[in-house]
Amino acid sequence: MTEPAQGDPLLLLRTIRAQAAAQQIRITQHAQQEMTEEAILLDHLLQAISNASLLENYPQHRRGPCCLLSGTDQTARPIHIVCTTAHRVLIIITAYVPKPPKWPSPTQRSQP
Repeated sequence: MTEPAQGDPLLLLRTIRAQAAAQQIRITQHAQQEMTEEAILLDHLLQAISNASLLENYPQHRRGPCCLLSGTDQTARPIHIVCTTAHRVLIIITAYVPKPPKWPSPTQRSQP
């Protein structure tokens, strides 16, 4: 992915969706564990990415550019996805169902 995508949220989201649609993804062991615990299947993950919004972008993260997406699966269940944004392959770092107290709503983080 090129650097301009990091600063353009729409281009970034479009690139992530294209990678997911082409199934150019890698799921980390941590993400797989979280998905199993939350009963999130690959189809659920792909559906959530296809309709996701960009909640938070971390282009300068110490481990490399990444972002937090919020989407829904086929049953309208909210799913958050943390993924890298700097590789040709979309790397899923984690995926989970947002829940209180950390997430009062799927798109609103609790204030410290």
